[in-house]
Amino acid sequence: MPDAWSRLWAPHRMSYLTGENRPLPGNGIECPFCRIQSLSDEDGLVVARGESAYVVMNLYPYNAGHLLVCANRHVADLTELTDTEREEIFALTAHAMKILRKVSNPAGFNLGMNQGAVSGAGVAAHIHQHIVPRWSGDANFMPIIGQTKVLPQLLSQTRSDLAAAW
Repeated sequence: MPDAWSRLWAPHRMSYLTGENRPLPGNGIECPFCRIQSLSDEDGLVVARGESAYVVMNLYPYNAGHLLVCANRHVADLTELTDTEREEIFALTAHAMKILRKVSNPAGFNLGMNQGAVSGAGVAAHIHQHIVPRWSGDANFMPIIGQTKVLPQLLSQTRSDLAAAW
């Protein structure tokens, strides 16, 4: 039905919502966080690798520079990590914040882990920490009214910039 609203479509989001790259029951897709580990850094959008965890660009970012810190091991819950794995995930998170400040100067961050599918985890079976850079005014009319996030740079370029600064 016609109305006065203009629309900016973001159909790429529907791919994620319908399960693209997500291991859902019965779809036969392997864990993307396990698969990424076998790819080159460029192909997997990996920014940095540690001994027991790595930092990767989020394919479906909430904001420009949205990173994930993933355990190498396929475990779902924070309580399943060893002390060493947990310490490295938080050390990589802190270092990623420093790098993001250096490269893109965000005013703040949202950090978090969604534990279990009911909490919002898109890949609930493989633990990962979100690092979402925030800027004053980044929640402007586009995501609020247009329900679309405008990202100013390709993920591959952001990955390259962050990896170079790492």
